[in-house]
Amino acid sequence: MSTRRRRPTAIVVLFSFLGAVLLAFVLVPVMALILGTSPGSVAEAFDEGVVRWSLWLTLYAALIATAIAFVLGVPLAYLLARRDFRGKALIEGLIDVPIVFPHTAAGVALLTVYGQDGILGRLLAPLGLTFTDSVPGIVVAMMFVSLPFLVDTAREAFALVDPRYEQVARTLGASPGVAFLRTTLPMARRGVLAGVVMMWARGISEFGAVVILAYNPKIVPVLVYERFEGFGLDAAKPVAVIIVLVALVVFVALRAFLGPRRVRSARPGAGRRAEP
Repeated sequence: MSTRRRRPTAIVVLFSFLGAVLLAFVLVPVMALILGTSPGSVAEAFDEGVVRWSLWLTLYAALIATAIAFVLGVPLAYLLARRDFRGKALIEGLIDVPIVFPHTAAGVALLTVYGQDGILGRLLAPLGLTFTDSVPGIVVAMMFVSLPFLVDTAREAFALVDPRYEQVARTLGASPGVAFLRTTLPMARRGVLAGVVMMWARGISEFGAVVILAYNPKIVPVLVYERFEGFGLDAAKPVAVIIVLVALVVFVALRAFLGPRRVRSARPGAGRRAEP
């Protein structure tokens, strides 16, 4: 039996139009930057050793920040998803503080703690670990501003996993740690991985906190700013295009890998359903 396609209702048309306006607001500046920069100038910029070094440093520092946050943040996200305790709302609020913290102010706050005269700066300097104008400073700044993306996303992923799966694993003799590693974490892996990629991507785009705590060595956002200030828009655009293209590739790959997988139902003629 054939089915007739329903005509969209007025509210669907309205919402589609409003969504299209919002998408254009995002897409137009991105496309203007990419299409307004010649491929030759982008290739010439990429051939510069300082640009390749800056790009590598940006990706590497964001990866280190994300790895540290994964080790420290995923256990916290699990506790926030599974346990109710006094002060939980306060902890959740503190985790989200960097989202509303002006990033230049975040850089000043980090400099107060990790700078040469800061508490941790003075404490760790004799060990050879410095944060001002150094890679550790870049990592600290990236981690501070992007941590909420990992913890919040992982917490929501753990909350969607039915606790009864852990209980079953425990009845089969698994310890709480083994139940977490072999049951809960694998079931929440897509959400956790999404948080990891979101944090890493947010880290590579950070400017305000990094430029105050660790101006040198220069990551790509700082290099773009320096070239814009020193040589103008045309000098900054090719480097900006490089980091934008990297971010686009990351997010397209993220959506392709983490998009809802669909399986065919066993019933003939049945529709498809998304896996959790």
